[in-house]
Amino acid sequence: MNFQQLRIIRETVRQNFNLTEVANALYTSQSGVSKHIKDLEDELGVELFVRKGKRLLGLTDPGRELVVFVERMLLDAKNIKSLADQYSNREQGQLTVATTHTQARYVLPQVIAQFKRDYPKVHLKLHQASPTEIVAMLLDGQTDIGIATEALSDVPELASFPYHTWHHSVIVPAGHALEQVQPLTLEAIAEYPVITYHEGITGRARIDQTFGEEGLAPDIVMSALDADVIKTYVELGLGIGIIASIAFDPSRDTNLRLLGTPNLFDRNTTLIALRRGHYLRGYAYRFIELCAPALTENAVRDALAPAREAEFDA
Repeated sequence: MNFQQLRIIRETVRQNFNLTEVANALYTSQSGVSKHIKDLEDELGVELFVRKGKRLLGLTDPGRELVVFVERMLLDAKNIKSLADQYSNREQGQLTVATTHTQARYVLPQVIAQFKRDYPKVHLKLHQASPTEIVAMLLDGQTDIGIATEALSDVPELASFPYHTWHHSVIVPAGHALEQVQPLTLEAIAEYPVITYHEGITGRARIDQTFGEEGLAPDIVMSALDADVIKTYVELGLGIGIIASIAFDPSRDTNLRLLGTPNLFDRNTTLIALRRGHYLRGYAYRFIELCAPALTENAVRDALAPAREAEFDA
């Protein structure tokens, strides 16, 4: 048994049992992939894959159990390398953070600026992605830290920590009739075409739920991935916008108005998530603490410890 065989087993599952794609991903030949699989099966004395001719269709029962160990072994091997780097190059390395547009654009700039002052030799890779993509990146080991509002709290392999809370607000072009409606109501909002976020991001489900509970069905004429796009089309007069209040900047959004919406929309909590078992360098813990001072390295390590399965309660 060797690490190349283990990598091939993991990649075969990731590539939906397409050996051509496995070979391409691992920069080897399809015949080499097939040979490694056969050699491992011969060594273990069991078949790991369900076959139809030369095609792989899925995992056998032993194969499903083996994949769990393979993932753990490859993660531990990566952790050993990170552990060595931690002690040989404490102030150098790479930190990968996956987050949504709203967090990257409006929440993280000051954190990142301070982090780069503290660790100028650390290469920070910032990926903007949807919450489901962030989960996949965490599980695949493509990112060290994930930050989003949706999806992160429902995955057993991840530990999630509260970062900050926020709420939705309504934006309109300057001079819009809704500026005169006091207090603003959901019924008044629903009288106008609405531009807001795509399903599954930035609390969109909460928006739909809020209107639904009042028996209202707003006319959502356009949806977008980020607040900057929403604001652009609201400014053009195509509708009123519902965005995260943190995404409104009065110094830049001078042609728009943010309307007070007390108690109209529930608050949302953005989470920081880590994969359980993934080794973090010291500067990664510092990044988390810059985001939320209560999340010290000791607090995060304690929450990730195997004996504690419950999420950290800030």
